Amino acid sequence: MPIAPTRNDCSRPPLLSAAEAVSLIPDGATVAIAGAGGGVLEPDALILALSERFRRESHPRDLVVVHSMGPGDKASRGMSLLANPRLIRKLIGGHFGNSPAMGDLIRRNEIEAYNLPLGVLSQLFREAAAGRPGLLTKTGLGTFVDPRMGGSGLNQRSREAPVELVEVRGEEYLLYRAIPIDFALVRGSVADPGGNVTFDDEPSYLDMLETCMAAARGRGNRPGTALVQVKRLTSAPLHPKAVRIPSLLLGGIVHHPEQWQTHASEHDDVLAGNVRIADGDFAPMPMSWRKVIARRAAQFVKQGDVVNLGVGVADGVASILQETGTLPLVTMTNEHGIVGGVTSRGMTFGASMNFDSVLSMPNMIDLYQGGLLDVAFLGFGEVDQSGNVNVSVYGNQIVGSGGFIDITQNARRLVFCGSFTASGLKVEFDNGAVVIAKEGRINKFVSQVEHVTFNGKMAAARGQEVHIVTERAVFALTEKGVELIEIAPGVDAIEHIQAHCGFPLPRLTAHPMPHSLFKE
Repeated sequence: MPIAPTRNDCSRPPLLSAAEAVSLIPDGATVAIAGAGGGVLEPDALILALSERFRRESHPRDLVVVHSMGPGDKASRGMSLLANPRLIRKLIGGHFGNSPAMGDLIRRNEIEAYNLPLGVLSQLFREAAAGRPGLLTKTGLGTFVDPRMGGSGLNQRSREAPVELVEVRGEEYLLYRAIPIDFALVRGSVADPGGNVTFDDEPSYLDMLETCMAAARGRGNRPGTALVQVKRLTSAPLHPKAVRIPSLLLGGIVHHPEQWQTHASEHDDVLAGNVRIADGDFAPMPMSWRKVIARRAAQFVKQGDVVNLGVGVADGVASILQETGTLPLVTMTNEHGIVGGVTSRGMTFGASMNFDSVLSMPNMIDLYQGGLLDVAFLGFGEVDQSGNVNVSVYGNQIVGSGGFIDITQNARRLVFCGSFTASGLKVEFDNGAVVIAKEGRINKFVSQVEHVTFNGKMAAARGQEVHIVTERAVFALTEKGVELIEIAPGVDAIEHIQAHCGFPLPRLTAHPMPHSLFKE
């Protein structure tokens, strides 16, 4: 297998063009691609160069691609550029929602594909780097990752799941096998004369260091190669404590001056943590059913809570806490490694404003699995009577679990946030009451979820407190399953709730949701 150009220990890893860097990747290599949706730490120049090389040469072929998050913009950037079954033979990923083209390949059985929890994948890079056989954890038990429930495979071609059920001291665990990495495509901000890299301009660290560590080890008897893309080169050495990736882990540096911080902007000092926004300068959420859900969900927050927010409707909770002046009473976190601040909504989810500190993603996942979280707010695609929740595969969408499993199995309290129906729903508000102007075509409360990303019965056995907040009602998970506990003013329990619910609710009477939620 080709390796990066040689260098002595006192010199910078070689400066390469993006085309030169990806020319090192042979057929059949295992390639880790770092970065998250919205362009956060996306090694876009390297991804584009790999795509263009394949278009020109039809090589490399049959790659095994591994990514914990999956960069992209839900259209044509990031992993979508690599969506070709001759280029990629096998895909092991934590999230596919930002690359619908890759999801199409999976759905059509054109590539072998597996979905592992985002946090587990980021930790697996450490296991590979250390030469350990894998990661032993309870994360994923009772979900589609569990070999008894599918073993993480996403289609008929995916028959060799990288996870085993084992017993240790009388307890069940999952053993996720380590994945040796031949090449890593990563990104930083600045490289110094020695080839050390820092993340000055980036919104987070993600698992860049761990991915490089895994590539540096390679397959034990054969080292791999980490290739890093940076925006700037400096003539002076970086402060040693600022260095996040030491040069000894790198096989090549690609200077890409056109590198943008996210897909939204070339650079934002707020997202980089260099500038803080005054409390009065935050734009409030516009009034909508999303804001109603975020308002009601935020009422589950308790002073002193350590909080996680998921992408989608749930990410509005931080904005509500900011608007109401209660944000300083809690500590916001996300799986990207951010501590404190207000989570960015939408495509740049994972970036934050006014944050206090940054951990690596594997370190944050360690803390989550160890019980750090008091409450987590996450979206849902489907929910059934037993309280099982699906966010990973539904209908024609292959989204992946992301950090959902890592978070939901370990937080003390859970609040799932989302509209009651989907696809075409229109909601209006009239003097503190809800008007369903147009019902969504898709019912999200179903008799049985298509994919178990969260196991309701196991949550009840763990003693977790679970609520589901929608624009028209609030539900709780009890020993009887999902029960209606609150209903919005103007909503008819039979016409607007039971008629669009795939299972009979134990009761259709409930306390009213506060009128104030529905007023501007």
